[in-house]
Amino acid sequence: MVGPRGVRIVLVVSCLVGVWLCAQEMDAGWRSALYPEDWAPGYQDAEGHFLHDVSYAGYRNGDVPIPQQVPGLSVEAAVEAGADPAGASDATPAIQKAIALVEKAGGGTVSIPAGSFRCDGLLTVARSGVVLRGAGPEATRLFFTRVKGMRGKSHITFRGAVRTAAEFPLARDGKNLSKTVDITGVDGLAVGDDISVGWVITDAFVREHRMEGTWKAFNGKWRPFFRRRIMAVEPVEGGLRLTLDVPLRYRALVRDKASVRKESGYLTECGLEGLSVATAVAWDDAWQENRVHAIALRAVCDSWVRDVSSYTSPLPEAKGYHLQNGGIYVGDSKRVTVAQCHMAKAQHRGGGGCGYLFEIGRSSELLTRDCTGRDGRHNFIQNWDFGTSGCVWLRCTSSGSRDVKSAKAPISFAAYCEYHHSLTMACLVDHCVLKDGWYGGNRHHWSSGAGHSVTQSIYWNTSGGGKIRSWQYGLGYIIGTRDITIKTGKFDRSAQGAGPEDFVEGKGRGGTLQPQSLYEDQLVCRHARGEWLFQARGE
Repeated sequence: MVGPRGVRIVLVVSCLVGVWLCAQEMDAGWRSALYPEDWAPGYQDAEGHFLHDVSYAGYRNGDVPIPQQVPGLSVEAAVEAGADPAGASDATPAIQKAIALVEKAGGGTVSIPAGSFRCDGLLTVARSGVVLRGAGPEATRLFFTRVKGMRGKSHITFRGAVRTAAEFPLARDGKNLSKTVDITGVDGLAVGDDISVGWVITDAFVREHRMEGTWKAFNGKWRPFFRRRIMAVEPVEGGLRLTLDVPLRYRALVRDKASVRKESGYLTECGLEGLSVATAVAWDDAWQENRVHAIALRAVCDSWVRDVSSYTSPLPEAKGYHLQNGGIYVGDSKRVTVAQCHMAKAQHRGGGGCGYLFEIGRSSELLTRDCTGRDGRHNFIQNWDFGTSGCVWLRCTSSGSRDVKSAKAPISFAAYCEYHHSLTMACLVDHCVLKDGWYGGNRHHWSSGAGHSVTQSIYWNTSGGGKIRSWQYGLGYIIGTRDITIKTGKFDRSAQGAGPEDFVEGKGRGGTLQPQSLYEDQLVCRHARGEWLFQARGE
């Protein structure tokens, strides 16, 4: 017979065993309450929390790999165009000549062989179907020397020019998560057309978000919030119903003069790959110009940057730095992948939009994957204006973000990756290593009235010892962390007007979160549903 003490001992041991078994089960893997095994787009919990389907990000919506070879003319810059691989003379004219030859032929590849190419000017691609390809980052190196007149410019630019044509007002409000919109008018749009869905930053929109006196720069202007492609057109009473390739990421209200605008002018099927770049110059010179990027993709779609790195400039006055200022910028674009790229060691990390190693703006469904940013100001950043949504940072590593106050007194302060401006929507930081951190919240009057910088976005499976500082407007999500300090809550200036506290789940348990990557799992699920936007259509 077991006495009372023995019973207590048995009960305690049983409880301990139960706790141990529970811990073992948790260690074996757990799923977010918002992402059960039978998850489908539109799933919500009882409190209305939901996760966007972010699987559309990247080249051709992630449906097909980035091509290894592209059709068209192939020109070797050093042989056929005369670029000097020893760096003794300016290679800019020769490389630009090779680009012009491929552009004239309707597309193809400009091959830049092994060597150290000095570029005293700027390189520009202005036609679709052009790929600049090196022999690998360790073999093909381009170092740029230009300083004066570089404000707002880039050393290598892929430049489209998006133009908008007819405008079609929405007949009814567009719903968040919907893949259809109803428009007035029946002529001028067809399957395959590029469009943008947007609205005016009205007084009512500003008031709804409690941004009176803060949002000013774009008030009264129509902004393109979602860059899309038409997949189907059918008549409805009073107009047409358009089926879009990617869902809406927010409500598009007739109240705010929401409409669809037909677009043209994107560069397509362009790429930069297999090389390294250096833009660093003398320290004082680097601080003379703001917003200088090594590489920029402007108004492009279905394009990529792959296997590109920064490196220590061979100019002795650069003193070991890689970049004057910024690294890779993608703006006014959609369906772009930046993969396996590594940017580091910026000189100018002060105000005015400087020191951003991976920067995006006014773009939809961009994928930045397997990249590292080191020793910039904000290594990974969304910046400027409304209209960034559905973008994904996958398996990226950030370290050493620092804000440097001036060239003469280079005292630095800790900084973060961040959502910088005007209501970024439905983005994902996925399986990233943050040794510094990531910020999003009400930035008030900073950066010309940035205000609420992010909404309905997700941090998934983050680690690295850094911080997540998140006060998203409306809903926001932090799911599965390891060695990450989380700061949310109502009692912070960044939380003013933001709404309910962000949803936090699985703190310290990111290592056993299933799946480890939300983007990749959602992509598999979307394909399992038969939704291939490119491959299944034979495009």
